Amino acid sequence: MKQNDKLLLGFVLGVVFGLIGYYYLPAKDFAFMTRFSEVMTFVGAIFLRLIFMVVIPLILSALMIGTMQLGRGAGGLGKVGGYALLYTVSLSGIAAVIAVTLTNVLKPGAGLVFDKAAMAQNASVLTIQKNAIATAAKPWYQYFVDLIPQNPVDSAARAFSGEIVALMVFALFFGWALSRVVKSDEHPISQVLEAIFQASMKIIELAMKIAPYAIFGIVFNTAYRMGAGFLGNVAFYAFVVVLGLALQFGVVYSLFLSLFARVNPLEFYSKCREVYLYAFTTASSNATLPLALECGEKKLGLPGRIVRFVLTIGASANQNGSGLYEGVTVIFLAQVFGIDLSIGQQFLVVLMSMVAGIGTAGVPGGALPLVVVVMIQVGVPAEGIGLILGVDRFLDMCRTTLNVGGDLVIAKLVTASTDEATLAGLRNEEKAA
Repeated sequence: MKQNDKLLLGFVLGVVFGLIGYYYLPAKDFAFMTRFSEVMTFVGAIFLRLIFMVVIPLILSALMIGTMQLGRGAGGLGKVGGYALLYTVSLSGIAAVIAVTLTNVLKPGAGLVFDKAAMAQNASVLTIQKNAIATAAKPWYQYFVDLIPQNPVDSAARAFSGEIVALMVFALFFGWALSRVVKSDEHPISQVLEAIFQASMKIIELAMKIAPYAIFGIVFNTAYRMGAGFLGNVAFYAFVVVLGLALQFGVVYSLFLSLFARVNPLEFYSKCREVYLYAFTTASSNATLPLALECGEKKLGLPGRIVRFVLTIGASANQNGSGLYEGVTVIFLAQVFGIDLSIGQQFLVVLMSMVAGIGTAGVPGGALPLVVVVMIQVGVPAEGIGLILGVDRFLDMCRTTLNVGGDLVIAKLVTASTDEATLAGLRNEEKAA
């Protein structure tokens, strides 16, 4: 059985057995259900701890690698790198804003009925209330000062207590600095960072092996506590994610292509349809990269150096779909648990979703660790991630299509924004090579 089928089965069985327990085996009448629920909590906690364990090395290595590539490109390709960075940040920001806006307007996580008194004692909820009181008296400039860590090691140690953004800022700065002194992927520091990243992904692979059982445990406890009410919310959540992805693809990308590249979006999309289909099927930006490179050069007729630069970096550093998905997921789960995020906290979700896009692995499920990071940062209980894992595979396929599509759009936008002299020079370099 395929992994995504196992995840779906774990979700379905968790729902079924959880609802049976909710309606026919209440804990007050059947004492053994309390012990069974504790065992399910244990299984889910092991899964989450494995994810937490690699969050710091994964973020540091992925962000440094991504910014090193961007920084070297900006230096080597001049205006091309600058345009690529500009469009990447712009489109990522719009995607994150769409996520926050849709989730606030449609409120897919609102309306669940469960034990609010018990939830009020949740450690994560208490943490966010404590943080809100502590930060209320901060002067405005202190929020920006706190983005720069005084001690990165201390920020790493306290990453899950509110220092994760400062750690990400450090990784971005340090990655940029490395790009100024490390000019090749063969350099030892590049190889060390890549090895750390790959090792982190291996641990995530291990975690995903027990994920079906963890999902069963987490979803069982949710259904046992809340009843059938949460199922409609999960379906609504999936709809909101897909709607946001559709708006980013059909409206935002189309506007950028029309205004800045002066091309017909429908004709552009038609030439790329094979890439979209492959991205949807594999749910992997990295697996789709060879086909996307061929499409960019042969079907779209873009300069090879621009295509290779933008798409290679974009496979990990331009994840519009993942950023949008992360924004919707965090605010949805905050609504589920009855946590009212302030405007400042929602702005933080937007910012972290944008930055996290650079550190999202271009493989199936690569967004999962960073979703948990953003959740923890704004005080959303991490166990809530189990609620959406049953539909995550389908959403992963959808957001990967947007990620890959965004890379091709940016390659076209960069080409259209680059002056003819620079383009001619790039083509001459290709011929000479």
